[in-house]
Amino acid sequence: MTAKELREMDDAQLTDKLDEFRKELFDLRFKHATAQLENTGKLSEVKKTIARILTIQRERQGA
Repeated sequence: MTAKELREMDDAQLTDKLDEFRKELFDLRFKHATAQLENTGKLSEVKKTIARILTIQRERQGA
């Protein structure tokens, strides 16, 4: 997801998306550890999306 798409969401939606991406990251890490993950680039993509969500949430708290 892009930062623009994330900024259009409200706080509740961002929290839901954050939970969703954290679960996905857990699943990807588990698959990677058991050598079942074919696309390892997905790990960094999900991590960056989580970081974007956290950044937007912190920006809103400061405003």
